[in-house]
Amino acid sequence: MIELPLKYPAVFDRLGVEPPKGVLLYGPPGTGKTLIARVVAAETNAFFSIINGPEIVNSVYGKSEALLRDVFQEAQRRAPSIIFIDELDALAAKRESSGELERRIVGQLLTLMDGMASRGQVVVIGATNQPNTLDPALRRPGRFDREIGLRVPDVRARAEILHIHSKDAALANDIDFPRLAQLTPGFVGADLEALCREAAMIALRRVLPHIDYQRGYIPYETLVNLNITMADFQAALREIEPSTTREVYVEVSETSWDDIGGMERTKELLTEGVEWPLRFPEVYANVKAEPPRGVLLSGPPGSGKTLIARALANQCEASFISIKGPELLSKWVGEAEKGIREVFRHAKQAAPCIIFFDEIDSLAPRRSGDTDRNFSNGVIAQLLTEMDGIEGREGVIVLAATNRSELIDPALLRPGRFDLVVELEYPNEEERRAIFAVHTRGKAIAPDVTLEELASLTAGRSGADIEAICRRAALLALREWIAPKIAMTRVQVTETTEEGNATNGQESETPEEHASLPAQPSNRFMIRPEHFARAIDEQRERYAVQEVAEGSIARQQAGRQRLLEMASDMNADGRPPLRGLRLWLARLFGLVPREA
Repeated sequence: MIELPLKYPAVFDRLGVEPPKGVLLYGPPGTGKTLIARVVAAETNAFFSIINGPEIVNSVYGKSEALLRDVFQEAQRRAPSIIFIDELDALAAKRESSGELERRIVGQLLTLMDGMASRGQVVVIGATNQPNTLDPALRRPGRFDREIGLRVPDVRARAEILHIHSKDAALANDIDFPRLAQLTPGFVGADLEALCREAAMIALRRVLPHIDYQRGYIPYETLVNLNITMADFQAALREIEPSTTREVYVEVSETSWDDIGGMERTKELLTEGVEWPLRFPEVYANVKAEPPRGVLLSGPPGSGKTLIARALANQCEASFISIKGPELLSKWVGEAEKGIREVFRHAKQAAPCIIFFDEIDSLAPRRSGDTDRNFSNGVIAQLLTEMDGIEGREGVIVLAATNRSELIDPALLRPGRFDLVVELEYPNEEERRAIFAVHTRGKAIAPDVTLEELASLTAGRSGADIEAICRRAALLALREWIAPKIAMTRVQVTETTEEGNATNGQESETPEEHASLPAQPSNRFMIRPEHFARAIDEQRERYAVQEVAEGSIARQQAGRQRLLEMASDMNADGRPPLRGLRLWLARLFGLVPREA
């Protein structure tokens, strides 16, 4: 479209067709739009003229149009040439939403593109991050004939870009570019270049202590051994944030299946429904099988829904965007819908990506005819539109979690949206043992602690409860281990003070008093069965208090409901108004106004 007309115009003369006048490059910042234009100009030996959109705008009447005319005249005089207009949206926005100056600039640009004499020898390349804000007249055939979208590079492209930007660097033998490419979802070319530069700076900081600044001398051995290692790249990853996903937090999860005890059937379902489609999309395409578009995790609080979602993202080597349902809600009309669109847009740029909607029942409750629910209706409609895939979203899987699946709008649960519903239940005894094994791994557990006994004592407890028990037992053991040490330190300070007083004529402590002091604790820290037993008892007591409180609230609500029914029956039967104790109770529960 560009190189062929500039180098071989006779081909188009022979065919009797006009080559493209303009090419529009659009895509996120840093994807290489300017670099591509410069490379094409270098390949064709064409004159390259660049126009930065914001710089051409001038408040002096007619100055902006004159600058545009000068650029086009220079390009035609030095043909073959390429005119590159960067940030085209700042120069040629839609005229109905622009001022007088912007409308004049757009009109002048249209006139210049229509009147280019040396057809095929002058090509205009425009670049923008927001193609939908451009004036539609620019995008019709005969002006910007071709539009090329530059996407965020995939894993293979990121590995190639890293190779290019580090080809002249001194690299250690442990550099693994494919692994680095997997760790950089959402990174564009500019981000990867910055990553290589930051890794080099980290390697440089290691040799700074060996540099003699006064003599300006670096030891030869230090210079020879200066290499960029894989650890330098991993440290640089913590400093460089991908430019395409800065508006939402995209993370690469470090949680794995090994961090989740039990739930083997759940892991199997999610591996088949999510991991395989992300890892082997070409297989699904060949057999024309449609993988699930969404997965709903339903279960009681603490059953591990969020943990499973993070582990699944790690297992799939995918980016992970976690969205709490209430986070997207806003009092401004349209803001919640815009937030949903932005989440899906960033997920596409960071693909493969898993979007996790926690507490989705608060974001997409059942719709009704109530006009007060129009706000949530718009949110649900936007979510349905995104999940239906009107625009391609390859490599994006939607996960959602809820404690109350009956509250979710039924339209979300039909096939084609949340195709796979995974019910999570409280773990059985074998699964509880596996969860205890995960949360006691690497800890100093006494030999007489048996996981089977712990599992038998925690019937009805969730994974979060078991994690809390292990954490509490460790804190109890730590308190028991540290307390004697602190007491001994205080005793030693007291002894030192008393020795000083004895030197000044004061009496020192007697041997009997010294024998009553706490003994020196063992230097070995250990979590023993009594620590687990106490942690389990504390949790059981807390749940008992909570159940009593919930029962009291339930009884109050039942009493209120009975009073409501009583008042309704009396009014329906035409009985006299409430009096005496019933009136007092009705006022107490707010069933009638105080002055009634």
